[in-house]
Amino acid sequence: MEIVYKNKKIHKVCENYNEAKKIHGEQMAAKIHQRIDEIKAAESVEQMIQFKIGGCHLLRQDRKGQYAVILVQPYRLIFEQKDNSIRIVKVIEIVDYH
Repeated sequence: MEIVYKNKKIHKVCENYNEAKKIHGEQMAAKIHQRIDEIKAAESVEQMIQFKIGGCHLLRQDRKGQYAVILVQPYRLIFEQKDNSIRIVKVIEIVDYH
């Protein structure tokens, strides 16, 4: 899938390992970049959910329409499906929403 980002800050963290490491630490940076690679390699969000890639799951309530993959507990990488036919996702944030 193709990935777009909500803003420049999240783009920099997700695409630059050193930036992610500086902000989130070594373990979290590795996990963020692993999840981004998994999203890029997947054919669709449905495939990620079906095979539980990265623990991908649909969110509910005030995050309806958004998906999450597990990073270092309790953090999640949140994204939404931008377009079904083109297979684009938009990464929104890295957050502990629990």
